[in-house]
Amino acid sequence: MRKLQVTVAMVALNCTLFTVSAQDLVVQVNKPVAAVQPTMWGIFFEDINFGADGGLYAELVKNRSFEFLKPMLGWKELRQTGKGKTLIINQGNEKPQNPRFARITVDSGSYGLSNEGFRGMGIQKGKQYNFSVWAKSGEGNLIMKVELVNTAGKKIGEASLTSFSNDWKKYTVSFITTDTASKGLLNVFFEGKGMIDVDMISLFPQDTWKNRPNGLRADLVQMLADLKPGFIRFPGGCIVEGQELETRYQWKKTVGLPEDRQLSINRWNTEFPRRSTPDYFQSFGLGFYEYFQLSEDIGAEPLPILNCGMACQYNTGEVAPMDQLDPYIQDALDLIEFANGDTSTKWGKLRADMGHPATFNLKYLGIGNEQWDEQYVERYRAFEKVLQQKHPGIVLVGSAGPAPNGPRFDYAWKEFKQSKAGLVDEHYYQSPEWFFKNATRYDNYDRKGPKVFAGEYAAHSKDDKDAESKNTWISALAEAAFMTGLERNADIVQMASYAPLFAHVEAWQWRPDLIWFDNLRSVGTPNYYVQKLFANNKGTLAVPILQYGHVLTGKDSIYASATIDQNKKILQLKIVNASSAAKGFMITIEGASVFRGGVWQVLSATDPLAYNTLDKPSYVVPISTPVKASGSRLKVLLQPSSFNVLSLPFNKKSN
Repeated sequence: MRKLQVTVAMVALNCTLFTVSAQDLVVQVNKPVAAVQPTMWGIFFEDINFGADGGLYAELVKNRSFEFLKPMLGWKELRQTGKGKTLIINQGNEKPQNPRFARITVDSGSYGLSNEGFRGMGIQKGKQYNFSVWAKSGEGNLIMKVELVNTAGKKIGEASLTSFSNDWKKYTVSFITTDTASKGLLNVFFEGKGMIDVDMISLFPQDTWKNRPNGLRADLVQMLADLKPGFIRFPGGCIVEGQELETRYQWKKTVGLPEDRQLSINRWNTEFPRRSTPDYFQSFGLGFYEYFQLSEDIGAEPLPILNCGMACQYNTGEVAPMDQLDPYIQDALDLIEFANGDTSTKWGKLRADMGHPATFNLKYLGIGNEQWDEQYVERYRAFEKVLQQKHPGIVLVGSAGPAPNGPRFDYAWKEFKQSKAGLVDEHYYQSPEWFFKNATRYDNYDRKGPKVFAGEYAAHSKDDKDAESKNTWISALAEAAFMTGLERNADIVQMASYAPLFAHVEAWQWRPDLIWFDNLRSVGTPNYYVQKLFANNKGTLAVPILQYGHVLTGKDSIYASATIDQNKKILQLKIVNASSAAKGFMITIEGASVFRGGVWQVLSATDPLAYNTLDKPSYVVPISTPVKASGSRLKVLLQPSSFNVLSLPFNKKSN
């Protein structure tokens, strides 16, 4: 890991000493150029890198219902003092959404199963853990003993269940752990003589987000809440498409009781041979209801993306024929009903039955993820025709394809200018140099067409030995420079989200990612802190920040944008110094004066390839200092290779 040195910049009013000569910048508070939408900065969620199962979804048991392609994957038999066997039963059409269960037969003594979790189980000392199982007694009177053990095999928690019925029932028991383990195991023993059927063997921490059963991992949700996102895009991403239509994401399979949700292979299971992950499946315990609930919890607009009758064009490229597209369109109509429908409707009633009688107030809907060419536009238009007629208030999002330019991109934009799409989703995974050069990307976009959703972007730079190493400071700095261009063009760019969001350090397929985690810890990358600084200092109106009458888009390695929060009366200046030298500026504020109480946040590193890790999470983090300036002029000294956010209380001047 490279060493990092952070120097806190200082602000002074009427200061006369600079290590470099000050240049004039002008902020025109009295000349707003665009409204900044509440949805401007959001987050993109996709179940990649163990983002859901093994990540955000707090379930600790892998393959809890024996539905993986290999039913015993994640499990192994335990024979201590007795004899027994496990037989996997497939009920077939009797219960097609969850057909398998395990039949345990014990001849004598103690026989059991051990589950390895998702690269182990993260267990915290002194915390409550809730075990549950669906079971049906066949014969005999077996005792089920549950225990957590650490990597040394030491028992750190235990409980037992008895008196099982001859009918399927859910059984629960809780216990407090005696120690911490980053890679614990769950052992389930059966003692006595007899037979029992078991399914949905589950273990959750009590301390989920808001302590909800079937809940989310609290520390990861808190990382999202701290971003104060304007929206959450879900469930992806390429996962929406599937490698073929059969494995596309189908939202109806992700709602209702968790035990009735139909597991599916995750497309990232085999997508990259170099990072093959044969134990990567989707239990859908984290489904569309939980996505909507999470959005509501953290004050973000939900932005679901639905399959448009097309599988991934990089894989099979399968499409549903146009005369067979109705079920896909009906899925969109039913989703709107699930989110917004009255409880007297079929899908509105299901939402209420799941615990949320009030609507989720869905406003946005994406049609397709990253599709392109005529076959996509034709299918998009079929969706648009129906949805605009039945739900004209829903803002539709179309795709500009996988690249930020080229014939496919140009074709998509030409077609969408003739559509009723509210937003067009652009994606760019490029080098840091590209992001620096494209801070002016939207300066000359057509203001009469659809608005822009920068739906997936990340600067890709070099990596090192650590999983987190591709999230370098230079990539974050380049993104900050680019984002000043998004903010300056807030009239055309109304949504933006970094991608992907989460990655487990031992189970990733794609890098870089915004947040890295293991079974107990999580860490924000430099890129995370760039996103947080923008989103936490968003403002309501973009205002000009100029040098000699021109916007700052990279001349002398300086990039800048400015906003004001009309309600809180705060001026937010965001300035990137991408050079290796300090830069001094005299800033004149037109139409307002600032007063004491401001804050200057600096994100900086001397090494462009510096990054944060789980073991060393604070190499690149914002440093805050108070601003004691007042008046309409102030001098600032920007440290080399730094992203600076100045939040300054202001009063408007009367004309």
